[in-house]
Amino acid sequence: MTALKTSADGQIRWTNWARNETAVPATLTRPASVEQISETIAAATAKGLPVKALGAGHSFTAIAAAHGAAAIDLSAWTGVESSDVASGLVTVRAGTTIKQLNAALDRVGLAMTNLGDIDAQTISGAISTGTHGTGAKLGGIATQVSALQVVLADGSVVTCSADERPDLFNAARVGLGALGVISTVTLRCERSFSLNADERPVPLEAVIEQLDELTTGHDHMEFYWFPYGRKALVKRNDRLPLDAAARPLSRAREFFEYTVMENVVYGAMCRAGRAVPKLVKPLNGLASIALSPRTYSDLSHRVFVTQRDVRFVESEYAVPRESLVDVLNELRAVVPKLAYPVMMPVEVRVAAADDIWLSTAYQRDSAYFAIHQYPGMPYREYFDAFEKIVAQVGGRPHWGKMHTLDAAVLRDRYPRFDDFRRVRAQVDPERVFRNAYLDRVLDAT
Repeated sequence: MTALKTSADGQIRWTNWARNETAVPATLTRPASVEQISETIAAATAKGLPVKALGAGHSFTAIAAAHGAAAIDLSAWTGVESSDVASGLVTVRAGTTIKQLNAALDRVGLAMTNLGDIDAQTISGAISTGTHGTGAKLGGIATQVSALQVVLADGSVVTCSADERPDLFNAARVGLGALGVISTVTLRCERSFSLNADERPVPLEAVIEQLDELTTGHDHMEFYWFPYGRKALVKRNDRLPLDAAARPLSRAREFFEYTVMENVVYGAMCRAGRAVPKLVKPLNGLASIALSPRTYSDLSHRVFVTQRDVRFVESEYAVPRESLVDVLNELRAVVPKLAYPVMMPVEVRVAAADDIWLSTAYQRDSAYFAIHQYPGMPYREYFDAFEKIVAQVGGRPHWGKMHTLDAAVLRDRYPRFDDFRRVRAQVDPERVFRNAYLDRVLDAT
């Protein structure tokens, strides 16, 4: 979560979850209403300050960094405003975390169609950065958005949807925080459902051979490739009939598998690899086979979401789905040549094409490669090599994950890039919601 601390001299310091980005806002407010959000923006613009909304701080980039800006902490603006079980439409305040949202949806018998594996993000931050889960027929979280209420730079409060201000809607669903402060999100949810989960180590060559079946034959599929291991951890999740009884892991096994093995033990392995780099390759290989196979079923969000206590830095790119194997093979060839070893796995997921202007899956069925490194271990050579590989197939960076691209490159990767900039110029002509990251990805030439 976002860390906000105030020093003895009254200076506020913001730090993101990965602790690789920090900022010192000029001011900090915690509005508890749309009116207070509007008033905060008006007060900031009167002082000539830029404005940035703070979510949970789970982005690895500085997309939400409010250095020298009026920071708006949305942690007091949470909760579900309305829910209609018949239509599945749920309106939620922007500062609500996905964990809080899942609990609220549970209470009325609803669920999100698809989720990522982290629930710490705010719903507004998740859609604004293009957060996604996995599923060949499913899009990212932003594709589940039916309408948005946004507070613009002039303090006005507007609503947008496919029928009302459609250009703003197409831009704001993955809006990077560049268009205004999202105040509420209306989501298209569905009746609660359970997933059957099958998770097991599988030889990587077998994963590649079965890739088409794994991708299209399951509702949700992802795998984790450990760069020095022979096996990948494959996760397959499939919907159960609505009346099917869930069979979750016992509390004891859940604690052992997820808390002990995937966090405590794995965290110790990462620290050992950082201290003694020669241990990385054998430890990485051990991690690829250490987890025992498990099959269970539970409510969808309890299967989608995974406990993550081990911190890391991360880069992620979307590539055309047909390029998945080529990118994987190039990564397999590059990693052994790196000067410094890679401690953490590569996560591979898939998503369906969508129509959101700055979505990484815009008009393209996509495969996602997320690469990680343990904090304190060298990562720049690895991340640079990864960027060169995905550049060959038009890779699009996740807006909340580390990358080096600027507007000049991104314009070629996104067919509606200039349309996004046009809408931004209309709703925020003075660049009230700017910061250094947005200057690089939207304005650099």
